Amino acid sequence: MKIFIIEDDPTIRNELTEFLSKYGYECNSSVDFKNIVEHTLNSAPDMVLLDLNLPYQDGFQICREIRMSSSIPIIMVTSRNTPVDELLSLNIGADDFIAKPYDLQILLAHIQSVLKRTNESSQSVLLTYKDLTLDALKSKAICSDREVELTKNELGILRLLMLNKGNIISREELMNELWQNGDCFCQY
Repeated sequence: MKIFIIEDDPTIRNELTEFLSKYGYECNSSVDFKNIVEHTLNSAPDMVLLDLNLPYQDGFQICREIRMSSSIPIIMVTSRNTPVDELLSLNIGADDFIAKPYDLQILLAHIQSVLKRTNESSQSVLLTYKDLTLDALKSKAICSDREVELTKNELGILRLLMLNKGNIISREELMNELWQNGDCFCQY
């Protein structure tokens, strides 16, 4: 799992990187705060740890910009610990809020909890087999760089096949699955 750390204090950034690396997380960061959103999104992290007090723009603005194009889990990690800061953070799209100073083990527990929750929800809508990905939420099949929008029937059939990869699915099983979910618009 990759975590992108947006923190301007090098001591805290290095401490977090060293600590999280011990638990198997790959940590990335950047000191180019003018282009921090671009660096964050380009690194394709599984989570972002975001401070509020930053040069050029604050964490609220960065969170808003990330949310415009991504649903990456974001945990605000900041010394600004007023209820207004916490409420605003959560209202603009942060998944959690941790006030400094914090216990590293407590922070780790929050990270694991948010990642578990977001991975469970994404696994329920994303299925992958070899280089084919099915995004059930968007009703799309993605293979390499090509995306294809699917009808309800195509989505149901592909989902069933991907859930049972390696097994033979009979026509009757396919029809049962489609009829049970009320998705079938076809005639026998």
